[in-house]
Parts: sequence; structure tokens; C-alpha cells
Amino acid sequence: MSEKVALVTGASSGIGEVTAHKLQELGYTVYGAARRVDRMKKLEEARMRTLALDVTDDASVTAAVEQIIAETGRIDVLVNNAGYGSYGSIEDTPLDEARRQFEVNIFGAMSLTQKVLPHMRAQRSGTIVNISSMGGKMYTPLGGWYHGTKFALEALSDSLRIEVEPFGIDVVIIEPGGIATEWGGIAADNVEKVSGSGAYAAQAKAVAKSLRGGVTAR
Repeated sequence: MSEKVALVTGASSGIGEVTAHKLQELGYTVYGAARRVDRMKKLEEARMRTLALDVTDDASVTAAVEQIIAETGRIDVLVNNAGYGSYGSIEDTPLDEARRQFEVNIFGAMSLTQKVLPHMRAQRSGTIVNISSMGGKMYTPLGGWYHGTKFALEALSDSLRIEVEPFGIDVVIIEPGGIATEWGGIAADNVEKVSGSGAYAAQAKAVAKSLRGGVTAR
């Protein structure tokens, strides 16, 4: 049997980077993907393959999948980890930013899923791992747009699991809590930028403090 192949998005840091290393330890040929290849030096040093990938760009997604298939002939695991948290009140957040968050967190993941599924169906096997969040099960003030993407990801994943089970494909949802990555600081900066003044300023201050101090695991 050929060596199994995994594609991990958002692999330049945090959960994606750690996942890539773990999959390599398990014997997978790992492709780490992110917008900036220069931030994946650790993966390259560990002899993993890296790809420049913008999940919101259909041509970029298509090229990444085609390259993996051309080089290995298969994709066994897709880890949809690329995403970010855009915090701010529903009222304050520009709709263009809200749409962008859905483009990255939802449509980016589904675009890759659509591209890899024909290959997994042909193999009669495969696993799609969608990195959701506890934010897909609960909600907080000033996180509505982010929570919306994660609730959507949960629903899509659960429906997809039923659809692809007859083809030997599994769909897994991971729901992390607070983890020591760049995510919390970026989200905190964003909530202060969007809602740090005006009607929601007091809430923004409290939410930013929580985001920066809410790490429970490493």
C-alpha cells in the first residue's frame, strides 16, 4: 500500500503546525499549506512539503490539490485548519469583514473539501478533519460573526459525514477550547479595533482581556 498523504491548512503556526508534525510522526507524507511559505520553515526543516495556499482563491485551491495528486497520486487526510476569529459587535463589524470571515472559515474549507472528495471517493477511503471550536457549541458577546462560522462548520460537517459514509470517507470535527496560539491575541486586537470605542467599549475591554488570558492548554 502507498504511504498515506495528509494536507494540513493553516500550517504556519499553532494547531496546524503541531498537527502537521504529529501526522508525520504517524508515518504520513505531510503537505503543510499556508498563505506564506516563509512561515513554514520548521516544517521544511522536518522534511515536510509546503504549499502556498489561499483558501479563498479557487485557482490556488485547485493548484494545491492537483500538485499533491500529481506528486503522490492520493490524499488520505485533509485537515481544514485555516481560519481566524474576527471579533466585534454585530452592529460595529463591517459586513465586508463579516463576509471575509465566512469566506475563510467556511467557504475556504468547503472549497478544499469539494476538490479532494473525488479523489477520496476513487480511493474508497479518506478522512476530512474540520477544526471547529467550542465556539461552535456556545457563544459570547462580540463574537457573533465568528461563532456563526463555527456553528455553520459544525452543521456542514455533520451533514457531510452522512453523505460520504457510503464511500468509506469519515468526517471528524475537532472543538478546541483555549489554546496557547496566536489566535487569542489577534482576536483581542480586532475586538479593540472594531468596538473599542462607542456603545460597546466596556464589553470590548472585557472580551479582549478574556481572549488574551483565556489559555487553558498548550
